[in-house]
Amino acid sequence: MKIDFTKGNGLVPVVIQDNNTDQVLMVGYMNKEAYKITKKEKKVTFFSRSKNRLWTKGETSGNFLYVQEILSDCDNDAILIKVNPAGPVCHTGSTSCFNEETAKGFIYELQRVISKRIEDNANDSYTNKLFKKGINKVAQKVGEEAVELVIEAKDNDIELFKNEAADLMYHFLILLKAKGVNFENVEEVLKSRHKK
Repeated sequence: MKIDFTKGNGLVPVVIQDNNTDQVLMVGYMNKEAYKITKKEKKVTFFSRSKNRLWTKGETSGNFLYVQEILSDCDNDAILIKVNPAGPVCHTGSTSCFNEETAKGFIYELQRVISKRIEDNANDSYTNKLFKKGINKVAQKVGEEAVELVIEAKDNDIELFKNEAADLMYHFLILLKAKGVNFENVEEVLKSRHKK
């Protein structure tokens, strides 16, 4: 990937996106040196126009942006960096500099948390305890939650319905983990069906 730094007088815009949720977190600028450091250290470094120097996001707060993937646009004069943020991204304490606190995409963060609890063998984790019981118990729990959701669907309490839907989705993610599948794999199947 060859980035064209000439169009913007040595700077290119950089969009920072959460690798798990796809939420846009912030926009900054990089020069060649900031880009090289970011690629090498796997932590996002910008060129600060106001400070007129290189600036690693998180250098004072500890809320670093850990690089997962770097992409350029079709003209190679803008960069998209997918990151795992170590904390709030905005200096205001918000998740996003666009003041967008949203649950959209949270399912990927939840999938990551479920995986971590299982991989860390967290003894105090309900998720890990259920997972250790094996595929039959996990599948049984998904079935129970599905039945509870159907029952709530027949009533008029939307809050109970949403809670049962959340319980089903949570246990479904554990079942996917037990089968060695992730939510993206399910989305790929849905997307392929949509094309037909």
